[in-house]
Amino acid sequence: MNIIYGLFIAFSMYSKIPVPRVDWTGKRLRYVMCWFPLVGVVCGLILWLWLSFAWRFSIHPACAGMIGCCIPLWVSGGIHMDGFLDTVDARSSYGDREKKLAILKDPHTGAFAIIGGGVYLLFYCACLIQLFVDGTEPGGRQMAMAFCAVFALERAFSGLAVASFPCAKDSGLARTFSDGAQKRTVIVVLVLWILALLLGVGMVCGLMAARLVFLTAMGTFFYYRYVSMKEFGGITGDLAGWFLQLFEAAALAALAVGARWMVG
Repeated sequence: MNIIYGLFIAFSMYSKIPVPRVDWTGKRLRYVMCWFPLVGVVCGLILWLWLSFAWRFSIHPACAGMIGCCIPLWVSGGIHMDGFLDTVDARSSYGDREKKLAILKDPHTGAFAIIGGGVYLLFYCACLIQLFVDGTEPGGRQMAMAFCAVFALERAFSGLAVASFPCAKDSGLARTFSDGAQKRTVIVVLVLWILALLLGVGMVCGLMAARLVFLTAMGTFFYYRYVSMKEFGGITGDLAGWFLQLFEAAALAALAVGARWMVG
């Protein structure tokens, strides 16, 4: 039952999808990260259903893209975007490690976070609109499907980081899940998630889509490690959210370019 409780904790923490509430105990935290990609599966499925509906009923691309842009935020409750905004504020300070960590803890939103969030959402929405337009053709449709798989893949990489990267602080969500995880099992399960998702993208969406997703994953994952270690001394919950949003936008842009190339 503790494995199932881990599923409930993962969904209650990282989504707005209603699940039974359970207490966080040591045994129940061991395998929470194993379930994290499943939250992404649900998010990607909802987005795909919306895009399919919009294609079927000829919804205007701007409307389809704007609503599609909101779906991941609705599903996650904005928890990852919150981390992205805090990290933008911290990195924009150009302060030392202690100052950046202090900014991450500050509940107030700075000007750089607002600017960064606005630019991010505009960029994301523009790429999704372009992907939706090209999705009317078979090649573009495959790239859109690959993007929906990214939500699970990014969470698998994020969980892998929690289980393997050092934490910057002695408290916080990243530390809680890192210390509570049965790390060897979590790493093995998440690597299997990653391999299965990349294989599935390759089989269903084509090798080009799989290559784009794989290259984006590797690039953002190692950049995440570099930034977190150099600027913060390890990962935090906010940095994990920043990584997820970065991965998502980078993959979306790469797949939008790939779709344009295939149908152009």
